[in-house]
Amino acid sequence: MKRWYIVTTYSGYENSVMDDLLRRRETLNMQDQIYQVLVPEESVEVTDKKGKKKVKVNKLYPGYVFVEMEVEGEMDEQLWFNVRNTPKVTGFLGSSGSGTKPIPVPVAEMDGILRRLGMATKPKIDVKVGDKVELTGSFKDTVTEIIAVNTEKETVTVLVEILGRATNLELPISEIKKI
Repeated sequence: MKRWYIVTTYSGYENSVMDDLLRRRETLNMQDQIYQVLVPEESVEVTDKKGKKKVKVNKLYPGYVFVEMEVEGEMDEQLWFNVRNTPKVTGFLGSSGSGTKPIPVPVAEMDGILRRLGMATKPKIDVKVGDKVELTGSFKDTVTEIIAVNTEKETVTVLVEILGRATNLELPISEIKKI
């Protein structure tokens, strides 16, 4: 499963790390494990002291590089090692080191970041209350029914049995599949 992870870097070296990761992906033949490397930036128009307007590029998350990786399988340890040991990388966000695996960025949060950058479109919500859906996230392969839809937050509420009790669960649209 492809997921986004955040790599921490020395501040100011984000683009250098991105270039190094892309180069390592090719030389170490990791194209099937590392899909995208991203340094989120936005352009801002500023006026200098002389009154001239200039476009300045700001990093949205200084010191961080986003990496979309597939980390299931036997090569995980080698993948983590290769990314972690890229020059100017200080580690992964959500990993305390000592061999612990980092925590991926939640899908809904990453979708919001990608939309802000114009790299993803707002998902079309084509489900309604009462529709049967299959869950694809944490409760993978669970079939349930939608009991509420929130188009503003792009979420649905479903009823899932947890520890023998029916529980309302709010999920992003990206974690359901209509049956």
